[in-house]
Amino acid sequence: MARRLGEGDDEYGLEEDGEHHSLIELSEGNQQAPRRSGASAPAAAASSSSPSNGSSATCRWVSVLFLLALAGLYHLGLQEGKNEVKSEGDVEDVEEKEVPWHKKILGPKGSGGDGENVEGNDDDLSRPADPTPSPASMGSFTLDHLKATRAECEKVTTLLEEYYSSKEQTVAMLLNPWVEPWNFNDAPDDVSSETNRDRIDKLVDTMARALVTDDQKTFLMGGIGSSVMAGHDNCHYDSYESQMERLWGDVWKAAGMEFVFQNAGEGGGCGDSFENQHFCVKQNVSPDVDIVHYEWTYFEHGAAGKEHENLIRWTQMLPKQPPVQIFNTGILSQSDGELTRHYAKYGFNAFYMKTAFVNGGHDYQSEQTRKEDPINRFGWGQVGDGYHETTRYGELEDDEARKTSLGVVMRNWHPGPMGFQLTSDAFTYVYTKALLKALDLIEKDMSDGIDPREKWSASERPLLLKNDLPEPKQCDPEYCVVDEVPGCLNYELPTFGNWGPRVEDPEDDLNPYRGEAQKWDVWRTKNDLWYMVGKQDTSVFKDREDQEICRHLDACGGISAQKAKNGMVVFRLPKMEVGLVVICGCCGKDVGQSLFMNNQNIEISYNTVPIDRKDWDIWPTKKCVRILKRFPISGRESQTPTGHAYLAVKVLKDMDEPVRISHVITL
Repeated sequence: MARRLGEGDDEYGLEEDGEHHSLIELSEGNQQAPRRSGASAPAAAASSSSPSNGSSATCRWVSVLFLLALAGLYHLGLQEGKNEVKSEGDVEDVEEKEVPWHKKILGPKGSGGDGENVEGNDDDLSRPADPTPSPASMGSFTLDHLKATRAECEKVTTLLEEYYSSKEQTVAMLLNPWVEPWNFNDAPDDVSSETNRDRIDKLVDTMARALVTDDQKTFLMGGIGSSVMAGHDNCHYDSYESQMERLWGDVWKAAGMEFVFQNAGEGGGCGDSFENQHFCVKQNVSPDVDIVHYEWTYFEHGAAGKEHENLIRWTQMLPKQPPVQIFNTGILSQSDGELTRHYAKYGFNAFYMKTAFVNGGHDYQSEQTRKEDPINRFGWGQVGDGYHETTRYGELEDDEARKTSLGVVMRNWHPGPMGFQLTSDAFTYVYTKALLKALDLIEKDMSDGIDPREKWSASERPLLLKNDLPEPKQCDPEYCVVDEVPGCLNYELPTFGNWGPRVEDPEDDLNPYRGEAQKWDVWRTKNDLWYMVGKQDTSVFKDREDQEICRHLDACGGISAQKAKNGMVVFRLPKMEVGLVVICGCCGKDVGQSLFMNNQNIEISYNTVPIDRKDWDIWPTKKCVRILKRFPISGRESQTPTGHAYLAVKVLKDMDEPVRISHVITL
């Protein structure tokens, strides 16, 4: 057996200058151990000096010693051979009887979770193992997590099916009021429902990857939209995103994770619309978002197909390729029907809130047109939706004014807590159904002895490139068939993601305008606690200790200058694929003309070259100006000697009103 020199001598009974004694000792098991060489010297000397022994005695003695040495070597070799055979046999046994990774953790039936026998049980690997591995076998997502998550999912579906009277009515109200209804019981061989299965598969894939990816601790959703998304005319606590965090949070807590819904809704006072804000998806919400929600109900008028398609395609270039789901407050429309079917594989669908209420079977029309005590359930401030008089959490309220407020379906054009509750319920029910399917797939992998991370981990997600997506239907291919998500610097609030362009440090060595005045200031509106809360809730909460739950997050903002001494602001632009450069102003829906197009007191340069304003145009909305449609192909403006492109806006003369830039958009 191999051994390092000088290693383990004591273990083998070896001492310095005494290896020959060890050999004899091993061969003579019952023989007294020989004395050290120092003790045997006198006997040897006496023996050799005796005249009676002679040479024959000496020969016999040498022969005996020689035979003893041979016997010792034989026995030692035999023992070493046995040890070697045993050692090699052990390796062969491990190789021949390799235990699946899940059984290594479980051990045989009746064993402890670490694979060691529990007292009184034998170690028989031929026994059937448990159908699924123990918690430790799944990395951060364990079997215990799986069971707990499934239990919480079932609590949610049971709660909703009881709240909406029956499973059938729940399906009618929560799964059917979509451009393409969700059918989680679809027959696998039903060709007509292929797009439904594709859409569900995308959601299931999203859930499964979030669960088994070891370093993902948050399931993240993000919503971009208008004041409806922001939850205006309500407490922020009553927005559908906040309600959904409370309804679905325990499901993800059971999985050892957190559920967060980033609400990036912004009011219309800043002048924005879907036309410019969807370019900012990567900054308004985190680029690591798992699902994206979009809402601009009162801005689109059924004519936002190209923006929807832009967003669908751009989000597939984000790390987690999040599906896009649209929230509409009104009656079901097929304006997105083509895109819903075309992008089913990427999870696209759109939900309609009023259709959800109607699908429950309540006769709103007769109730509204009857002669005595007509009720318009969707009228401003109306309490009760025809099924319940307040929200589920409103039923627990002791404050009657608050309880009544929580029963409002529509505050005005903005939904009230009842409208938002139904919206939260619909999204949660769909996602919980998908999550249950994901849990089934993960558990099946476990029972088959397959580590689910090998299939579902985020690192195993196939990378999508622009040409992997189908041909566009409505968007401009120059801007929507791209591998990069647009970059955006949005000074309005809230934002949760990463900016694209950035203001360059005036003293940076790479700043092409270093040494020139660069003294623009960031500006934002200062909204108080009761901004866009609404009178009813303001009255309820003004003396309550928990009033902070009402505060909304959105505010207008920009970077501004008014005097020539302010000089310029220099933006370092990010990597671009097309060369599109847009700036937007604040605040108002049509400030692009006054702040930029007709403002002779400013100069806009790209890579130090002033851009002729005749090449600008108002785009994509009236608050914005497109400075470049695509990369310049000649001249100094086409050159980037530092590796970066720069946009500069310079004040030439003092102005009566400041110029304010709210967004810089690039692609």
